Amino acid sequence: MPPRVPTHAPAKASAAAGSLRLQDQACFALYSAMLGVHKVYRKLLRTLDLTYPQYLVLLVLWEHDRLTVSQIGERLYLDSATLTPLLKRMQALELIERSRDPADERRVLIELSARGRALRARAASIPAAVAQAAGCPLHELADLRDRLATFRDRLLAGNDD
Repeated sequence: MPPRVPTHAPAKASAAAGSLRLQDQACFALYSAMLGVHKVYRKLLRTLDLTYPQYLVLLVLWEHDRLTVSQIGERLYLDSATLTPLLKRMQALELIERSRDPADERRVLIELSARGRALRARAASIPAAVAQAAGCPLHELADLRDRLATFRDRLLAGNDD
């Protein structure tokens, strides 16, 4: 196995622009950072008996309860074919309730169950625990989040398939 190359040293912009070196790739930095993120969240969410995708759905519903599947999908950048099986599992775990919209039977409404609402208090410490695990002040994580959101939005705006 090749030795790990330190990835914390910033690459020179001019060299990185056309480089095919792994450590110069933004995609690899994002991918490998997500490996670390998932590892941290997996440990934290284990105490709540949640997976990371389930946690994301709960975050959406804790902000705005009683949404359609498509509204949740828009917030999470997921299509309904991906989201529906996840929501069915969450319903089986009694985290959410699914019902048909009386105004339009084609739409499925998702709302928190009592158990899903109760998890919010237990999950309140997760953001600070993630910041601590990263050894990063909350304001630096907020700046990173904002920069990544801008990056995502630019990529999505340029790739409307």
